[in-house]
Amino acid sequence: MESAPLLKAIIDNAIDGILTIDTKGIVESINPAACKLFGFDASEVIGNNISMLMPPPDKGHHDGYLKRYQETKEPRIIGAGREVKGLRKDGSIFPFRLAVSEVVYIGKTIYTGFIHDLSKEKEAEERIIEYAQELEQLVENRTAELRGTVQALEKAKAEVSLSFEKEKELNQLKSRFVSMASHEFRTPLSSIQLSGSLIEKYAQQFNNPNISKHVGKIKSSVRNLTTILNDFLSLERLEAGKVEPAPVSFDLVKLSEEITEELQLIAKQNQTIIYQHTGLRSIIILDQNLLKNCIINLIANAIKYSGENTFIEFNTELTDATCIVTIKDNGIGIPDSDHKHLFEPFFRANNTGNIPGTGLGLNIVSRYARLMNGSVSFESMLNKGTVFTITIPIHNEENSIDYRG
Repeated sequence: MESAPLLKAIIDNAIDGILTIDTKGIVESINPAACKLFGFDASEVIGNNISMLMPPPDKGHHDGYLKRYQETKEPRIIGAGREVKGLRKDGSIFPFRLAVSEVVYIGKTIYTGFIHDLSKEKEAEERIIEYAQELEQLVENRTAELRGTVQALEKAKAEVSLSFEKEKELNQLKSRFVSMASHEFRTPLSSIQLSGSLIEKYAQQFNNPNISKHVGKIKSSVRNLTTILNDFLSLERLEAGKVEPAPVSFDLVKLSEEITEELQLIAKQNQTIIYQHTGLRSIIILDQNLLKNCIINLIANAIKYSGENTFIEFNTELTDATCIVTIKDNGIGIPDSDHKHLFEPFFRANNTGNIPGTGLGLNIVSRYARLMNGSVSFESMLNKGTVFTITIPIHNEENSIDYRG
């Protein structure tokens, strides 16, 4: 196989462009890859100055570059390689890497240029640069948004802090007012209660049922108002964090019997409170006052929401680890739709009608029970009565319970 045809075949099928020029810059040969790259036919390029494939300013300077090399032999492109730009037939410009070698053959000097298209690489670089710029801009935008969000949060925090301080001051004023008003009301109410009792005593000799009737109304109204004031005072103390459980040892049965006797006096006509205890012992360690307030509140509700000639069942039970208090009535019951709101402050079931109340009692009972690590549950059916159950872990000397949680 001859070397000349083989060399031509290699050049014609090369991926990169290859062309040759003489010492004056005239193109002597160009392979198909170079023709495709520049968009010319070989006949349009061969015999013309290589500068036809160059955009300004290289177009006008090429002959000078070539002459300077021939005179000085100082390589700029020849014998080296660098990135340059080419001019296509359609006028578009593209980047390529040019490597030029000098060849002397049979006393003749020719220059061979090897052209590697960089268009795709440059496009990829530009896309990477654009993507990096977009990312940088996105980061700047997100940073600006984050900065704005942080500023807004700081502003909101300052506003919330200011609002909290104002609310705190308002709550303190409210608490002081409730406490002052409640205490101020207690004195005249006590006087009214005492006067009502004296009137009832002095009027007995007149044997006038109307006097007894109206005195009874006075005393009932005083009791209702006293209950309202007590509820507000209890709520104020709870809100202010002034209620701290103080467990002591006491007789649960004795306390329950005293409560039963006390509340039987205010029960409606022929209403009977039936107390029963389950368990072999009665001495426990709990906060006696909190437990007493819970029981009184629930039995008072049973009296209030049950009719005359009814029974109220009051049961206590002591197990090894738990104190259970149950109050059952046969009153008006609680509508199913009101069950989930029952322990909310100031909430009253929609079937209470004109029965007086603040809507605070059950909320206070629930909070007192939680202070003792206990809970309150209930079951109720409309017009068929309600059962409330207080369940509290027993505090004893062998297994002390920390009320602070």
